[in-house]
Amino acid sequence: MADIEVRTDINDGVAVLTVSNPARRNALNLELSAKLVDAVQAANADGDVGAIVLTGEPPAFCAGGDLAELQEADPDTLRRVYSGFLAVASSPLPTLAAVNGAAVGAGINLALACDVRLAGPSARFDVRFMQLGLHPGGGFTWMAHRALGAQGAAAMTLFGDVLDAREAERVGLAWRAYDSDEALRAGAQELAARAAAAPRDLVTTTKETMRITARLHAHADATDVEVRAQAESVHSAAFTERVAALRQRISST
Repeated sequence: MADIEVRTDINDGVAVLTVSNPARRNALNLELSAKLVDAVQAANADGDVGAIVLTGEPPAFCAGGDLAELQEADPDTLRRVYSGFLAVASSPLPTLAAVNGAAVGAGINLALACDVRLAGPSARFDVRFMQLGLHPGGGFTWMAHRALGAQGAAAMTLFGDVLDAREAERVGLAWRAYDSDEALRAGAQELAARAAAAPRDLVTTTKETMRITARLHAHADATDVEVRAQAESVHSAAFTERVAALRQRISST
C-alpha cells in the first residue's frame, strides 16, 4: 500500500523519521517495520546525520502491532515485526522519540527503543498487552523495567495503568512534556540538533560507552572503560579545534 511509509526529513544533521500507516494509526505491520529498518539504516550510513528523531503520522504515534498479522504469527514473523524498533534500539546514533499521540503496545516498544522520549499534549502511553490477552514481546519487559523500575513496569504492564504526557514525565517515562505539538516538534529538533552538532564519532563512541557502563557494578570498572576512550579523544582534531575556538572566544571578550 502506497500510504504505508517512513518519511525521512533531514535538517541540521537531524533525520526525522515519520512512521505512517494512517489507516491503522501507524500500527507496526510487517511492511512498515521493514521500511523503518531501511530508514534507520540509511540514517546510520549518512555521514551528515548525527541524530534521529522518531515520530508518527498525526494524530497517533503508533497504535501497536497489526492485530490481524499477530493472530497468524509464529516466532519468525514476530521477530520481523520487532525488527523496526530493534533497528532503532541498536542504532549507534542518539535517538529521540517525539511521541505525538497514542503509543500502544508495540508503540511503547518503539518509544522505549529510543534514548530519550518527549511527549506532546495528546501523548498516551497504554501497554494494553494484558487486556488483549497477549504476552509482551520485543524485549518490552526489559525496556520497561530499565525505564520505570520494577513498580512502574508492573503498574503499566500488569495493572494496565495508562499515562498521559504529564504523568509520563512525572514517572520518568518521558524526559519532557510539551503543551503543543508545535512545541514538541521544535523541542525535539533543538535537542537532537545539539547531539548532531558534536563530532559524530565522539557521539557514537560515547553512546557505546554508556551501553557498556550501564552493565557494570563498580565505579572503578566504568573509569577503566572511559579512560581509554577519553585519552583517544584528547588527541583528536575535533578536540584541538574546539579548545582553540573556545580560547579565542574567551580572549575576545
